[in-house]
Amino acid sequence: MSNAAILLCAGSGTRMKGLVADKVLTPLGGKPLFLHSLNAFRESGIVDQVVITYRDAEQRAGLERALEEHSRDGLQIHWAIGGKERQDSVFNALTELSLLVEYVFIHDCARPFLRSEILRELHDAVLHDKAAVLCHRVADTIKKASATRRTRRKRILKDVPRASLWAMETPQAFDRELITDAYRRLRFEGVSVTDDTAAVSRQGHPVTLVENSHPNPKLTVPSDLPYLEFLLKSS
Repeated sequence: MSNAAILLCAGSGTRMKGLVADKVLTPLGGKPLFLHSLNAFRESGIVDQVVITYRDAEQRAGLERALEEHSRDGLQIHWAIGGKERQDSVFNALTELSLLVEYVFIHDCARPFLRSEILRELHDAVLHDKAAVLCHRVADTIKKASATRRTRRKRILKDVPRASLWAMETPQAFDRELITDAYRRLRFEGVSVTDDTAAVSRQGHPVTLVENSHPNPKLTVPSDLPYLEFLLKSS
């Protein structure tokens, strides 16, 4: 059996507002951000090959330079050009997988704090149920605002039951044939989704929730970077 990780690096990072040249190549603890994710997969032992999506030739060259400076023994590295949207990048990466791959772990490399033990737990879940996602419970009180006004003033607020709410993280793990077929159907139907669980859920397939008890934040806006650095020093 062969398993693979898809590391998504092709995003534009526009919400970083030019603070860094390339989000996934931003140094964190002396290593480019994406290498933290790659190393976590290596340490977990759950995959034997990795597909890295890239934005353009310049970014791929930067990713390759970073890989050359760090050991990557034991993992096959493949490349896939990113698409216009996240789901296009994922589909392109799926087409680059070896036919021997049975399970695939799709991960946004803007989340650098994966732990090998939670990856192994996710691995056990996907082997059993064919679709599993790393996630955490929503702790905040969530309100739904009325959509009848264009401003935020004097909106009618309704409570959303918190007990049933989960915030999705990555990796999201799937049987390779299941997720490939789900994305192929999305392309045929012209439907857009924001994560991989939505793709398989549209096909009526249930997803197992793997609760993550450790912080797994995403670098999205400039204010996230000091927080990531704090977490790294505290770990």
